[in-house]
Amino acid sequence: FPLTCFDGVPANNLCVLSLCAPVVTILSRSHADRNVYPSAGVLFVHVLEREHFKGEFPPYPKPGDSSNDPITFNTNLMGYPDRPGWLRYIQRTSHSDGVLYGSPTAEHVGKATIIEITAYNRRTFETARHNLVINIMSTEEYPLPYQAEFFIKNMNVEEMLASEVLGDFLGAVKNVWQPERLNAINITSALDRGGRVPLPINNLKEGVYVMVGADVQFSSCLREVENPHNQLRCSQEMEPVISCDKKFRAQFDIDWCKINLVDITKVVMIHSNRPDPGTGVLPDIGEYNPPSESLKSRDFFADFLITLAVPSAVAMVLFTILGYSMCCRREGVDKRNMQTPDIQLVHHSSIQKSTKELRSMSKNREISWPLSTLPVFSQSGEVVPPIHPDNYETTSMPLMQTQM
Repeated sequence: FPLTCFDGVPANNLCVLSLCAPVVTILSRSHADRNVYPSAGVLFVHVLEREHFKGEFPPYPKPGDSSNDPITFNTNLMGYPDRPGWLRYIQRTSHSDGVLYGSPTAEHVGKATIIEITAYNRRTFETARHNLVINIMSTEEYPLPYQAEFFIKNMNVEEMLASEVLGDFLGAVKNVWQPERLNAINITSALDRGGRVPLPINNLKEGVYVMVGADVQFSSCLREVENPHNQLRCSQEMEPVISCDKKFRAQFDIDWCKINLVDITKVVMIHSNRPDPGTGVLPDIGEYNPPSESLKSRDFFADFLITLAVPSAVAMVLFTILGYSMCCRREGVDKRNMQTPDIQLVHHSSIQKSTKELRSMSKNREISWPLSTLPVFSQSGEVVPPIHPDNYETTSMPLMQTQM
């Protein structure tokens, strides 16, 4: 691949991912297997162009019709359902190009990664497939020791992956940082970091994280975010005062409170005792042999006694005790009367007789309306006589007979 410096950006569609570094973005221009050679620690981008796959599908019935078939892509590691962990893919709509991007690490060096790319035509339901062979190269220059991660609020990930936009951003960072070597290490969507999908108003963007690396110490402008005054403003959700922000503001809206500066020469590696995750593929142990039918049957009698017979026996004993206490231990009326004093029995008997007498008298008494419901004065103004006869005195009848 040709070497391309920032000051000499070619006029074609190749994206400049680093300053004075190999170009690693390859555009799909053939449908056969394609070999690419990205470097470990440098952002890798591969664009899947819809235009170059249209020739694989039947044309429209009428000659001359504009072909705008909806085409989507599926990418996976050969023999696996998904891609490697470092490689991501994005395609917004079926009428936009797909993009494979990511940053391989040193542990992937020397391992050929074959990505199966399948294009689906949503009009004809036909497919086209070719393989992308990624050969990750090792280089002593990468990774660069000083790394800075920026959060750009007014960009989506596919917009940032465009060659012109990424080149403009690297140029702005170079003017602020003044390094000899500068390259893009990784690009991550804010949605992959737990961000929320923006509302579809005011052309809001989801945001993107861009990590760049350089070979010199961080500039004083980048260090301004670490002073106490700006840290206080960030804690109060206010924008910090950064002197070099105007060099980005014309095109990139950077959240300076989320900038992350890392010096990998001072990072202490913590080794854990976790076991190696392995390849994720089960070993071949042959065919499955089910157990034979001559297995000894299990005896469930002991389980029956524990779960059903024992609780039932305890319940029967409790029921017998309760039934004996309620039915066989009753004293009876005769025994109760024998243990009751005579004077108490006489009083009880007299109360019962008086009650019966009052009930019989109430049945034979003349029924009359209550005085409260009758008019006091007639229309002539005279007092209405009571309806009760003169010889009827309600107070002359004793309520109870004389007790002996």
